[in-house]
Amino acid sequence: MRLKTPREKRILYTKTTVRWILYYLLIFVFFTIMTSGTYTKPMLLVPAAICIAIGNDVMAAAVTGAVCGFLTDMACGRLFGYNAVLLTVFCVAASLIFELYLRNKFANYLWITAIASFLQCWLDYKFYYQIWDYENVSRIFYHVSLKVWVYTVIASVVVYALYRLINRFLMPKEHLTIEEVIKTA
Repeated sequence: MRLKTPREKRILYTKTTVRWILYYLLIFVFFTIMTSGTYTKPMLLVPAAICIAIGNDVMAAAVTGAVCGFLTDMACGRLFGYNAVLLTVFCVAASLIFELYLRNKFANYLWITAIASFLQCWLDYKFYYQIWDYENVSRIFYHVSLKVWVYTVIASVVVYALYRLINRFLMPKEHLTIEEVIKTA
């Protein structure tokens, strides 16, 4: 195993700190976008939370999912903690799936984001509209919820590109020694 010099440790800590600051600055920008305009806009915090979750460990995914969920609750005027629980579960599941089974590829991210955002829109419709059995309530699902879901999936491309750019320059890289390469080969 290769030992890291104090300079390498300092660079690693600096890059990690800057990376997380940029992550949460983007989350704040996405929250600002979500709180402005009409109701038919993308839920930008869902793809942002999942994008952070697929590149980090389970604990970071859970915390980021909870923070993005609480911000989504505030932006949408929902019961405080409702989306936080949903996004925490989605982010932990995405982190574990990417850690154990899937590779960090755009197609995998896109379908995980599409499933998570659809489930969130569907559960939102079920618990906030359909449960009260109003007349023509299905129009809300078809004309609002599905539109928000499509916008979220389309916007997830831009979100992925931004987080990929941050990770490209600031994500720590694993350096293997020759002995480690020979042992793993």
